Amino acid sequence: MVTTHILETAEVDLAYDLHGPLPTADGRPLLFMIGQPMDATGFTRLASYFPDRTVVTYDPRGLGRSNRKDGRVDSRPEVQAGDLHALVEALGAGPVEVFASSGGAVTALAWVAAYPSDVVTLVAHEPPLIHVLPDAPAAERALNGYLEAYQAKGFGAGMATFIGMTAWKGEFTDEYFAQPPADPAQFGMPTEDDGKRDDPLLSDRAIAIVQYRPDVEALTAASTRVVIAVGEESKDVFTGRTAVATAELLGQEVTVFPSHHGGFLGEEFGYAGQPEAFAAKLREVLDKG
Repeated sequence: MVTTHILETAEVDLAYDLHGPLPTADGRPLLFMIGQPMDATGFTRLASYFPDRTVVTYDPRGLGRSNRKDGRVDSRPEVQAGDLHALVEALGAGPVEVFASSGGAVTALAWVAAYPSDVVTLVAHEPPLIHVLPDAPAAERALNGYLEAYQAKGFGAGMATFIGMTAWKGEFTDEYFAQPPADPAQFGMPTEDDGKRDDPLLSDRAIAIVQYRPDVEALTAASTRVVIAVGEESKDVFTGRTAVATAELLGQEVTVFPSHHGGFLGEEFGYAGQPEAFAAKLREVLDKG
């Protein structure tokens, strides 16, 4: 059974879904599944493989059903961390377990650094943190490439450039920057500019996520068990490399999961992963805690 709720605060009406009972039927902690800019709909398939657990999914502020009232549009991990802390307090059910992916993994690292007593185990899947990379200046230049393409020509050009960046294997070299502009039609993207510049992934609203610098001292001192995860198909590309580098920064080896960056997604999102195998690996990692 899934029930939808709204947590009203001064800055946001935060929409979240409870998949299962509260208190939990099995006595285990609540299992949060979070992403960024992905909202709760991205975790429907993964949550379905945990029928014995009570899972919480949510829409980050400004996305999906969560209405911002703070007059801002940027996505700052520290602010999102405060939202999640407020949600745990409202549910009265901490500490919780967390699976966090992509920008959600960045938010979760900020969450644990600020509120370590909220989280007993965090599995952070491929956090896209530019500054952990040895080629950070080149990676930042590549990032600026898709931001500029989006601002100049709209969604199709921006997304095609983004795909090219995130699919590039290894460090960003002169060879990468010598490529011709990405062709949106090659990726099935629209070639016409719709005039919008508010995409949560391609606009400057997401800059604070990739620019976030994790608080290594706070994370290593926290009682939270932090596991940095990477998809087996992702190791050589941008988010895989950031995952490996983040794990090294925290003095651990990266934990390998099936599939790619969206490995927990079903075919309903186009580039399907291996959600059943991914869920089995997540269960294994959580149970080790």
